[in-house]
Amino acid sequence: MVYNTFNFRYTHLIMNNSKNKALLRSSFIALFAAIISFGAFIRIPLGPVPIVFQNILCVFSGIVFGGIYAGAPTALFLAAGLIGLPVYSGGTGGLGVWAGPTGGFLLGYLLAAVLAGLIAGKPHVTEKQPSLKNTLRISLAFLCGAAVMYIPGLLWFAHWATANSKIAEGSSVLSFTLTTCLLPFIPGDLIKIAVFVPVALKVRPLCAQYLQINPETEK
Repeated sequence: MVYNTFNFRYTHLIMNNSKNKALLRSSFIALFAAIISFGAFIRIPLGPVPIVFQNILCVFSGIVFGGIYAGAPTALFLAAGLIGLPVYSGGTGGLGVWAGPTGGFLLGYLLAAVLAGLIAGKPHVTEKQPSLKNTLRISLAFLCGAAVMYIPGLLWFAHWATANSKIAEGSSVLSFTLTTCLLPFIPGDLIKIAVFVPVALKVRPLCAQYLQINPETEK
């Protein structure tokens, strides 16, 4: 009888704790989606493809969450813009942005967040102790996430530029796409990565402290 009572209370406690963690996780996802959305107003016009801050924020959110939730904040941000909320670069939103020159990069944001999160792995409270291995893994996650983002972005821009006769005279589709969408952005991306790696190393164990149901057993 005593054992059954204890087991019931323990199970009830775990269930309540799980519900609280699920609610807290949803709040964190919404918070990071809001942070990404706020990045819409940090941009530098540079031809048809501007310099933006949202790309690194999507990768950052993926690395902070890691695991199966890595793409959740970015997916929520993209969904908000898709229904018309002004959360995309420059305070835009709607299907028209996806059909424009930067539409491929929006898909790239999600791919980058997921890939970076998979490489970084699920965060854990033990990451409070700095290590070279963890720093290298997080750095690799940022680099791979930033790189994969360009794949759909470049492919869609090449299609858009060709369909709309935007290619400069005497230039090939490949050279026009690379000089417009890739080469000018590499230095800035590297700087953003250098800034955000130490931030991610600090934030990951902090988020893990709140999001893990049982920090002692989750590895």
